[in-house]
Amino acid sequence: MKTALIAGATGLVGQALVKELLNRNTYEKLILPARRETPFRNEPRVEEIVLSFDDLEDAELYADDIYICLGTTIKKAGTKEAFEKVDYTYPLTLAKQALKQGAAQLAVISAIGADQESNFFYSRVKGNLEESLIMLGYPSLHILRPSLLTGPRGEFRFGEKTAEVITKPLQFAMIGPLEKYRPVHADDVAAVMHAVCQEQSSGVHIYQSDQIRHLAEVVKEKTELLTENQEEENQ
Repeated sequence: MKTALIAGATGLVGQALVKELLNRNTYEKLILPARRETPFRNEPRVEEIVLSFDDLEDAELYADDIYICLGTTIKKAGTKEAFEKVDYTYPLTLAKQALKQGAAQLAVISAIGADQESNFFYSRVKGNLEESLIMLGYPSLHILRPSLLTGPRGEFRFGEKTAEVITKPLQFAMIGPLEKYRPVHADDVAAVMHAVCQEQSSGVHIYQSDQIRHLAEVVKEKTELLTENQEEENQ
């Protein structure tokens, strides 16, 4: 069976993704490089690697599929330079190392509005990362651009929580061109990340936030149907 490497396993989407993969039988082993211990260190199929992300160039990071869920905020990082290190330098370095060591498929969390030409620093960094990852030439690259992420965070982010409270009652009005701005749950992003990496599709694939939400519904329906079929077989 294949192996998967998940970077960012202590974050919102990263934790949801590890839980998703542990509930599946897709991978024989999950490799979690992290700066501190993760909640999954005692899971049988998990291999946790505690390291400084500044040392990624010297790390052995072999896996078949690479999932990158790294990300921070400028407020938490403290400076634009520190933010860029977490959201651009670390993901790119990790992707380069994994590719050198034989990885064939990469899935990465970007953000809605990612654009190299953006006037917004955050969106520009995300756009630069996407372009740099594309230039690496992975056989299969999946870029997910979620809108506001919701779910149980281990830390309180005032700006994101405020946006969540404001947008929640307005979701019914976010249709058509505005649908991609609806908040999306971390569990749905994780489910879609896993699902698209099982399609064995080559090339570069970009998923906007509304596509992620719709794909998550499809994944959920397929999972429920599979569960029902298995229960019928066991009766």
